[in-house]
Amino acid sequence: MEQRVKHDRHRSPAIVVERLNKSYGDVHAVRDVSFEVTAGESVAVLGPNGAGKTTVIEILEGFREPTSGRVEVLGFEPMTGGTAFRERIGIVLQTCAVDPYLTVREVIEMHAGYYPHPRGTDEVIELVGLVEKARSRVNKLSGGQQRRLDVALGLVGDPDLLFLDEPTTGFDPEARRQSWQLIEDLGSLGKTVLLTTHYMDEAQHLADRLIVVSRGEIVAEGSPESIGGRSSAPTEIGFRIPDGCSVSDLPVIVDDVVAGVARVRTLEATAILARLTSWAADRGEELGGLTVSRPTLEDVYLELIRESDSVVATADEVLV
Repeated sequence: MEQRVKHDRHRSPAIVVERLNKSYGDVHAVRDVSFEVTAGESVAVLGPNGAGKTTVIEILEGFREPTSGRVEVLGFEPMTGGTAFRERIGIVLQTCAVDPYLTVREVIEMHAGYYPHPRGTDEVIELVGLVEKARSRVNKLSGGQQRRLDVALGLVGDPDLLFLDEPTTGFDPEARRQSWQLIEDLGSLGKTVLLTTHYMDEAQHLADRLIVVSRGEIVAEGSPESIGGRSSAPTEIGFRIPDGCSVSDLPVIVDDVVAGVARVRTLEATAILARLTSWAADRGEELGGLTVSRPTLEDVYLELIRESDSVVATADEVLV
């Protein structure tokens, strides 16, 4: 996104979750979870399978009742919000069951009839990029086009809040990019979006803010750029050591060498690069394979999950 919506507690919250718990007997699926989503914000909930994120989302949608805690969505308690609540949310599941022999237009018109003030069918078709497929039957659509139809059904009621569950699972790269553009466009409509995804590049591209859930608890929350200390993490500089040189000849301290490639981890990347390139230029050497990189979102995410697992394992040892 070119512009990201800031999480601002002074703006009206679309979602408020306070000390949410959900248990099934002795199994604690969600433990003391609290967070807010600002109106107009796009938030991605991340976590491994079984982490509890789906349970949290289903509670927000009103399909599951919490064991304890406070949940408010668009000013409603989801389980008791009734029709007034349902009219203001849109839900796009991983797969949506529609009659495969109806046309795109027929499916959208049918679903529009469920809402008191739906968006116009033509407007929705244009919004999701299916104008040329409006008269095509559902079973003739490609995977990416069917996903656009799924989103159309989530939008036709003109919801204030849209839930997207794994929006591009199983898509080829082109279809994924097309869907990303569609989801980005929702921001221009002022919609609040809460999505789940296993793709870190997707989360980074689409979300203003991330919430990472592990073992039923929130283990990190923040923007894609800063979550888990990513913005302040060391930069890694890698390069192949020139022939005839040893590590002791280098003008910087090297953290490790693997197959002739030196790696330097530093918080002063500009100064280290300047020192390295000046040294190489003075010697008439090339720094082959030179790379400069910071931890990816996937690196940070996996470390957060590992740390969470480690804490639980340590706690279990103490209990034993």
